[in-house]
Amino acid sequence: MKKIIVTGGLGFIGSNLIEVLLKKNYYVINIDKATYSSNFYNTKTFKDDRNYKFIKCDIRSKKIKKIFNKYKPIGIFNLAAETHVDRSIDSPQKFIDSNIIGVYNILEIFRKFSKKNKKSKLIHISTDEVFGDILSGRSNENYPYKPSSPYAASKASSDHLVYSYVRTYDIQAIITNCSNNYGPRQHPEKLIPKLIYNIFTNRFLPIYGKGTNSREWIYVKDHCEALIRIFEKGKIGNFYNIGSNKNQTNLEICKKLINEASKNKVLGKNVKIKFVKDRPGHDVRYALNSLKLRKSLKWKPKTSLSEGIKKTFKWYSENKKYFKSLSKVDIIKRLGTK
Repeated sequence: MKKIIVTGGLGFIGSNLIEVLLKKNYYVINIDKATYSSNFYNTKTFKDDRNYKFIKCDIRSKKIKKIFNKYKPIGIFNLAAETHVDRSIDSPQKFIDSNIIGVYNILEIFRKFSKKNKKSKLIHISTDEVFGDILSGRSNENYPYKPSSPYAASKASSDHLVYSYVRTYDIQAIITNCSNNYGPRQHPEKLIPKLIYNIFTNRFLPIYGKGTNSREWIYVKDHCEALIRIFEKGKIGNFYNIGSNKNQTNLEICKKLINEASKNKVLGKNVKIKFVKDRPGHDVRYALNSLKLRKSLKWKPKTSLSEGIKKTFKWYSENKKYFKSLSKVDIIKRLGTK
């Protein structure tokens, strides 16, 4: 059976990716250091699967070498990262350590590992935030990087590192840049699950600035299908943008969730939009051009925003224990105000 390593598999996208990989009959090894955003609740539906293995490990650890050599994966999906922009404003060091030093460690180990395992591929998962503000049009794979936050800068740095190893050491690696994900298992420090949590707990709905910041949204399972398509058929050394081509302002997303809550009759009297002070350096708009992926690899997202919002709301409604598995401080405390 073909073995795959997923780093950061206790997290939001990682756990969803593992679920899809298992259904496609891959043996999956999940490497995660189990931080605040990691959650064993995310793996409860497949934790006893005989084709699944969890190993607690930091991607900066030399133990990664032993794991690679033991399991000899045909693919490594690197999703281990610090991802919350607000946290990067308060504590940038953690983002440098994980997103740059951690990726460097993986690259060094993979470089040596791949000399004997030439067919193994590394898929490095990044973000549209590396491009910074896209005030008009959509950024393609050749668009210049101009990150605005310490988080985005750390991801941009890791992208450059991976590509340099492709050029210098001829490793088998591909870089992907995806738009905003949403769906089941996402930590409520992010917009959609944060608003859903506040709806369930009858709190006000905080929206930065005037709510006009625009994001391109993609349902997480569509992202996962794209990653597997890229792994199986993508060209080594290439960058691939992954997006839905559908933008919504934060205010529009909030109103869609209020509407969904109203349909489900869970709208409390305190659930009202409240505009709060914007975060420093907040980008106005992200927007990807994903035509390369759509044309060359025949991929396109399957889930409409309205369908995805409905599925997401339903999952959190049926999994309220998920919120109880998290620190309440991590859910409600405002970060990134410096």
